[in-house]
Amino acid sequence: MKVVTVVGARPQFIKAAPVSRSLRSDAKEILVHTGQHYDTAMSDVFFTELQIPRPDYHLGIGSKSHGAQTGEMLAGVEEVLQKEQPDWVLVYGDTNSTLAGALAASKLHIPVAHVEAGLRSFNRRMPEELNRVLTDHVSSQLFCPTETAVRHLEAEGITDGVHQVGDVMMDAVTFNLELAREQSTILEQLSLEEENYLLITLHRAENTDDPSRLQSIVSALNSLSIPAVLPLHPRTAHKMELYGLTFGNPRLQVVDPVGYLDMLRLEANASKILTDSGGVQKEAFLLNIPCITMRDETEWTETVDQKTNILVGADKREIIECVESFQVDFSRVDPVFGDGNAADRIVERLWKDG
Repeated sequence: MKVVTVVGARPQFIKAAPVSRSLRSDAKEILVHTGQHYDTAMSDVFFTELQIPRPDYHLGIGSKSHGAQTGEMLAGVEEVLQKEQPDWVLVYGDTNSTLAGALAASKLHIPVAHVEAGLRSFNRRMPEELNRVLTDHVSSQLFCPTETAVRHLEAEGITDGVHQVGDVMMDAVTFNLELAREQSTILEQLSLEEENYLLITLHRAENTDDPSRLQSIVSALNSLSIPAVLPLHPRTAHKMELYGLTFGNPRLQVVDPVGYLDMLRLEANASKILTDSGGVQKEAFLLNIPCITMRDETEWTETVDQKTNILVGADKREIIECVESFQVDFSRVDPVFGDGNAADRIVERLWKDG
């Protein structure tokens, strides 16, 4: 069996790592990196830390408008597929790389397998929502992390090839957490005390591309009265400069993006996590850390249902209030994301239906 895996962004590198390990034990994997995340801090370090083989193809697309970026990825992936003629094209999540890989494969009549299928925020203004919906509708195998995702697909008339396998992020956290504890020195570098700081991430387009939302969030972060650390995404830094926004809170450490093991250690030892990232919401859940999400909705509805995650939008008052008061009793939380063996189930299914 030959599989072409298409990745391009930091969350996809993390998800692909456990599947790649399982896949390469007895199948051939061709790894295509679109270049969506292209600098060392957002790309290269993940391949090194997660022990992912170097990409067989690097398309080098880089940052562009959605249409231009997706179009160039589509053409680049199509060329690879025509050359490699795989049995499957494997895509992850909801980025432009996901959609480009799925469209290129489906137009060449190569079956698509979508890992993290069935997620829905029900906000079609989000590019990620469009990407995930369109990808699901051209996929032959849909690997769902939860029962909720299966129900979303069923509501859209998708029942063939749907499998609830658990969440590959659970696989990644299970495999890498001890490694992070042994190797990461990020807490010592930043002089952070365990369970005595807030971890923040901020990059979602709905926040960074809206000056009023970004201004409100930055104002809230500048008002925090507890220690906090923010690995700043390049897009967020660019937008803040464009809008004339700055961080001026002495208790807030703004640092460059960090590698996966450093991020995992920061997450695991934070008192709370404040984020707009889907992946970080889920990692917070898996690590038993209360999560405050700066969005109006989430595709990870299970985390809200379990009361480990609270949605605050971009409202300054709500952000500050939840940072101060939001608490979670994790003894009452159900393990809804599987048992850490999703990757093996995905590979078994690809062999069975290949």
